[in-house]
Amino acid sequence: QVQLVESGGGLVQAGGSLRLSCVASGSTFNININLIGWYRQAPGKQRDMVAVTYSGGGIQYADSVKDRFTIFRDNAKNTVSLQMNSLKPEDTAVYYCRARTWASRDYWGQGTQVTVSS
Repeated sequence: QVQLVESGGGLVQAGGSLRLSCVASGSTFNININLIGWYRQAPGKQRDMVAVTYSGGGIQYADSVKDRFTIFRDNAKNTVSLQMNSLKPEDTAVYYCRARTWASRDYWGQGTQVTVSS
């Protein structure tokens, strides 16, 4: 079992910045978790990948956030963070942390709301 708790969402003006954090517990972070990262879901839309990291060090970003968002994985602290800069109204969504184990089990956090005003 893996428990994920997100924090850091809020309301920000366009052009501003926010940092999201996700703390994982219940598993040996660096050994059991292959993929961990961030997804988002806007009202009426599907949940999409924003940025993910892989245990081998790989990182993947959605095209829409490249050069604006940066994902950080800290294995010592069992955390993954998302630094979001130059935020746009279209970044408004509920942001979810996702972890996928080597056994292909998926875990999701409860989500944190990010609202960007124009």
